[in-house]
Amino acid sequence: MPLFKQWQDNKTTISIWKIEEEEDFFLKNAGLKSDKKFLHRRLEHLASRYVLLQFLPDLSLDQIVISDSGKPHAPGHPAYFSISHSFPYAAVAISHDQETGIDIQVYQEKILRLQHKFLSEQEQSLFENDPKKITLAWTAKEATFKWYALGGVDFIRHMPISDLKLKGSHAHLRMQFSKEHHHHDLTLKGGMEDDFAWAYL
Repeated sequence: MPLFKQWQDNKTTISIWKIEEEEDFFLKNAGLKSDKKFLHRRLEHLASRYVLLQFLPDLSLDQIVISDSGKPHAPGHPAYFSISHSFPYAAVAISHDQETGIDIQVYQEKILRLQHKFLSEQEQSLFENDPKKITLAWTAKEATFKWYALGGVDFIRHMPISDLKLKGSHAHLRMQFSKEHHHHDLTLKGGMEDDFAWAYL
């Protein structure tokens, strides 16, 4: 499993891996298993947990539970983490002092047809009908959804993106998250690679 990119941002470690192993690698060599029906889903599931354990070797996969909003977490473990995958990539963010969220998404042209479901007209103008930028916006909102972790979020109403700054392939996105008594002025970091986009906070 080759490391695509890894870096430290304050107390958060972010790793992106490209999945090139066969399923047997995880089943026999790493002792992992998955009950997902389709092969690529099993590989995503296995690879993301394999990466997680490289950085949290004291974590037992039996500790991981899935919240009502779908976020994996480990009650009682001191680290916060977030997992994402979009075949053939897996991404993990690990923080030792605060909640975190990460998302990764391989580019697909159909996102042009779907952007109105998660971007307001103002946001659509900001992202210029560009599939790569729209995918970046999606990853930013998905990462925020995972960070919030309480579910019940409207991607247009509760998490509007107000600004996008690009420097090469890297991006900073400004978001005003507002839901009930939760109000946060967020800055997410992200990037647009050749075949996928990612974002985290």
